[in-house]
Amino acid sequence: MNSLILRTLAPVITLLMIVFSVFVTLRGHNSPGGGFIGGLLAASGVALYALAFGVAAARRMLRLHPLTIAAIGLIVSALSGMASALYGVPYMTGLWFDIGIDLSTVMSFDIGVYLVVVGAFSSILLTLEETEDE
Repeated sequence: MNSLILRTLAPVITLLMIVFSVFVTLRGHNSPGGGFIGGLLAASGVALYALAFGVAAARRMLRLHPLTIAAIGLIVSALSGMASALYGVPYMTGLWFDIGIDLSTVMSFDIGVYLVVVGAFSSILLTLEETEDE
């Protein structure tokens, strides 16, 4: 899309959407929100950026292929569930660790879901936009 207004505002709005998506993801395990909603917000930011500057610029912004991001998220989520096996409790049992700050397998699972959603939806949206350009 060749709009001066869109090209001017898209980087700022995309950055705000990604920052807000991280906020929604991190507060999600205690309040409404979480990895899925946060991932959708971030993927929407990627789609907006692709609308303004094209698919190639959006792919350069992501730095990794979207499916690689999704695969990393899937591995993080799976490892979060398997961590409970080390403690002899059922799969996907939430574990909390205090190492100066509170960390939990629930939070790492949410981060994995966030990455899966960002990667999968970004891949779908960028592919759809590429086929429209052809």
